[in-house]
Amino acid sequence: MWTGYLQECISAGRRACRTFAEGTDARREGVLDDGQLKPVERLGIKPYNWWNEALHGVARAGLATVFPQPIGMAASFSPETVYEVFTAVSDEARAKNAYYASQGSRERYQGLTMWTPTVNIYRDPRWGRGIETYGEDPYLTSRMGVMVVKGLQGTNDGKYDKLHACAKHFAVHSGPEWNRHEFNAENIKPRDLYETYLPPFEALVKEGKVKEVMCAYNRFEGDPCCGSDRLLMQILRDEWGFDGIVLSDCGAIADFYRDYGHKTHPDAESASAAAVLSGTDLECGSSYEALVEAVKQGKIDEKAVDVAVKRLLTARFALGEMDEPEKVSWTGIPFFCGGFCRTRFSGARHGAQVNDTAYEQG
Repeated sequence: MWTGYLQECISAGRRACRTFAEGTDARREGVLDDGQLKPVERLGIKPYNWWNEALHGVARAGLATVFPQPIGMAASFSPETVYEVFTAVSDEARAKNAYYASQGSRERYQGLTMWTPTVNIYRDPRWGRGIETYGEDPYLTSRMGVMVVKGLQGTNDGKYDKLHACAKHFAVHSGPEWNRHEFNAENIKPRDLYETYLPPFEALVKEGKVKEVMCAYNRFEGDPCCGSDRLLMQILRDEWGFDGIVLSDCGAIADFYRDYGHKTHPDAESASAAAVLSGTDLECGSSYEALVEAVKQGKIDEKAVDVAVKRLLTARFALGEMDEPEKVSWTGIPFFCGGFCRTRFSGARHGAQVNDTAYEQG
């Protein structure tokens, strides 16, 4: 087993490059699909599932403190309160992850990458997912969203990140829910785009330093959002300078070619190649399994896939997830089990925060 990546004295990016240099076929071993990174045993790379949620508390991973829904937190008009809430959430998430990892479990909803917050603009109550948002105002959504990211990601302890947050769903995605897999957001006025839909995402990238961005199901001016050069390359990466991970909403790449979707591409190979070339590094789904065949067919060069794989490995190194737990300060947040499991920071203190937050929104 090659262990050159264990040199903690070098940066996460350099460690990713060294790992990749020793395992050039890692991209052929399922590292980009199904929302998870499969183990590469000969390189000592453990499995990792990218999918975790924390819209108003750690979700789907046992008992956790449940805070008011985001639309309720927005009614507090208190970014400071939101920051305190998500600092508490990140404490619990880190403690849970350390506990599960100590048990050899690395399942969905146990990781360090939170697909939170939702910073879409709530324009139509018929959408049905307004509770996930911070309302209809781009400025308030930006202020709240930045504090969510800062609370979740915390401060760097000098070597490792606490968690990685994710701004979703990019972009112009506020319903309709029933046909989101085929809907084309078109003829969007530039002023509306830049004053309504994009400001929260720009704020999270530039101010919050968010580590991940999730591209939306819908099309934007004819192109699926996860295959939109305008959104992902020109605006997100070139104009805003985002250098983190772009991931798809679940099943969004399949929407490129399935009958119920956009039907902009003929098959999984073409869709997957187009998504990666447009900057979508990670897929929640299984379409990226076709990337090997797409390379063979000449639809995408391996070097383009390399870029995505390096971003994923860099994120894992930055979180300390590839290193021994005792070397990562964040794993020191204790987790107690006695009848039920909780972190040292949950219980009375977090319960009081729930009450305070509810009081402020009232």
